[in-house]
Amino acid sequence: MIKVEHLTKRYGKTTAINDLSFEVAQGEIVGFLGPNGAGKTTTMRILSCFMPATGGTVKIGGLDVFTHSIEVRRKIGYLPENSPLYQDMRVIEYLRFRARLKGLAGRKLRMRVDEVMSACGIADVRRSIIGRLSKGYAQRVALADAMVHEPELLILDEPTIGLDPNQIRQIRALIKSIGKRQTVLLSSHILPEVEMVCDRVLIINKGTIVASDTPQNLVGRMKSSPSLVAEIKGPTEAILSKLRAIEGVIRVSFEVSDEWGRFVCECDKAADVRAAIFQAVSANGWMLRELREEKRNLEDVFVSVTTTEPADVKEMN
Repeated sequence: MIKVEHLTKRYGKTTAINDLSFEVAQGEIVGFLGPNGAGKTTTMRILSCFMPATGGTVKIGGLDVFTHSIEVRRKIGYLPENSPLYQDMRVIEYLRFRARLKGLAGRKLRMRVDEVMSACGIADVRRSIIGRLSKGYAQRVALADAMVHEPELLILDEPTIGLDPNQIRQIRALIKSIGKRQTVLLSSHILPEVEMVCDRVLIINKGTIVASDTPQNLVGRMKSSPSLVAEIKGPTEAILSKLRAIEGVIRVSFEVSDEWGRFVCECDKAADVRAAIFQAVSANGWMLRELREEKRNLEDVFVSVTTTEPADVKEMN
């Protein structure tokens, strides 16, 4: 559905996107992540025909976005981070107006507007003036606008911004259901949402893709070692000495938690030292309240690949 090759975008002497290449298959939900200023929004604007590129090619459904812009726009639903809505129009008036602009008419138009209002949870404010809506409701109106013409590709830039937790869960479920029929490219800073929703993740940093895979595979391939957290009551220095002496433990840090010490053990990736820690605590008559592994997640991957020199993260691609 999306094929980007050697895409470059420069603003004067500043390079926002540098030789970017990636593909998104039909029916995939792909997370497009990166720190502020990494080039995410610029890339999405180019994909959506809102902005020209300096170099490279972009194809949506086999059509070049630069030479077949009108045809490509018919295939795309785009939700920008700050969606411009007509503040003086009522919700249903606005969506019907937008649907007509996108080629819908008659019974099909009315049915699609009703469907997207229901799907986005805005049927109860259908007669409300957009300018009087909360930020969360306005965001859902913008999402309904992006979906109304049943596009083959949805490009969503921060779709859950301004929503409360209940609304976020609703939009998450909606995006997952959309992904069964359409392709979705999703940008968000809420990484647990991306981890739950997306089939695959692309991470961009300084205009270049630094990681691309499923969230699970990216987490599994992290170079950093796993950590064990042990809450132990006893003499701090003696505990530190015993834990550091366990084979497979690389380093140990200590935090105070009430009467209990919280010991974080960074371990060799191949080692399971839980039994050894338990034996050390038991043999010395100390008390153990908790022993657990700190699970890595997409946030750890994100921090790793966006704060490390490029040469150290190539195996994440």
